[in-house]
Amino acid sequence: MLIRNLEEIKLANKSFHIQTFGCQMNEHDSETLAGMLEEMGYEENNHKKEADVAIINTCSVRENADKRFFGTLGQLKKVKEARPDVVVAVCGCMMQQQHIIDTLKSKYPWVDLVFGTHNLHEFPKLLTNVLNERSKVVDIWEEGGDIVEGLPAKRMYPFKAFVNIMYGCNNFCTYCIVPYTRGRERSRQPEEILSEVRELVKTGVKEITLLGQNVNSYGIGADFSMDFADLIYRLNEIEGLERIRFMTSHPKDLSDKLIQAYGDCKKLCNYIHLPVQSGSTQILNRMNRKYTKEDYLKLIEKLKVVSPDIAITTDIIVGFPGETDEDFEETMDLVQKVRYDSAFTFLYSIRKGTPAESFQDQVPEAVKHERFNRLVDVMNEITAEKNKAYEGKIVSILVEGPSKTDPKTLTGRTESGKIVNFNGSLEQVGKIIEVRITEGKTFSLTGELI
Repeated sequence: MLIRNLEEIKLANKSFHIQTFGCQMNEHDSETLAGMLEEMGYEENNHKKEADVAIINTCSVRENADKRFFGTLGQLKKVKEARPDVVVAVCGCMMQQQHIIDTLKSKYPWVDLVFGTHNLHEFPKLLTNVLNERSKVVDIWEEGGDIVEGLPAKRMYPFKAFVNIMYGCNNFCTYCIVPYTRGRERSRQPEEILSEVRELVKTGVKEITLLGQNVNSYGIGADFSMDFADLIYRLNEIEGLERIRFMTSHPKDLSDKLIQAYGDCKKLCNYIHLPVQSGSTQILNRMNRKYTKEDYLKLIEKLKVVSPDIAITTDIIVGFPGETDEDFEETMDLVQKVRYDSAFTFLYSIRKGTPAESFQDQVPEAVKHERFNRLVDVMNEITAEKNKAYEGKIVSILVEGPSKTDPKTLTGRTESGKIVNFNGSLEQVGKIIEVRITEGKTFSLTGELI
């Protein structure tokens, strides 16, 4: 059970606000933090300047992560000066880097609580110590211990949920800080995952997204024999569960058995996010990705044999050290061959503590931006063509709620992850319904009820 020695703390009308940067893993960590806070008697507050506990959950992967974090943190200084009792807490991947901790200590002494990715489950105790002792707490674990099960979570949606299946990463891509901030790979016991999903389904969850830095390596080195494909097959048997997704999938570990699951498992969404990062085998080697361009294209071919209309998305880094014009053209060639449904494109930026930080042949910023713009233009053309092909088709969507851009319309997602906006009723939120696509735009689809 979580520590709840809070007798000395009055929690009447106390509230919290969490601001999250980064990936789905961070989002799920924030759900866990919110669940812990609610168990402690706090209520969520949408306004960070009014909350009694303000938390920033950080990311080390996304571009300009440091600037965004410190900029947001600076906004809370005035809040702290006006309301000294406010607890300002920071956590997440950035806290696992010593230079970030040093900066916080020297320039942000008004931050009350600093903790990392490995001791998230200790948060209630750490917060209690801050409140009881009225002193600063910095508690960073260098390594993760045993996986802690049974932590609460305040889910973003009642009808879909993130489910961690593993933690950490063993890949050590030369541009990536994650193995240093999330630690080595640790897989959850299969029965713990299956039990969690069954309980989620009982509460009305229809769709789950399995999370891991590399879900394809689930079970490797564990004390059980189940691999990731086996887990998908088992989850597919759970009555009441309607959709299974997963993030993120490393190409080097994408097995034939998992590819076949797309043909066998009805509940596995016809979609895969398969980060390629570069289309140049030379650059892939420098990135330590452990596959070639040809290897990757063979995987795409196998996926399309099993599921011809599978939606494929990816991540691409532009301007990695040593990337020549020829290397970039290899990436453009791969994009044209695969014809991704969409791509997350990033300008390479140095991450302190990674091997690529010391690479001498950094690409000039002007060159990176020119290549990036060319890639985005091509990707937008392909995405628009892909979406245009949906016009006239009837698709099933899970209705998520009002559109962020137009509250008068509803939005939902297809199995392939496409956003569909349509005129409907709030009573349809959380349900899987059919719509006919009337227009395919670059970044979304428009539909009508049938």
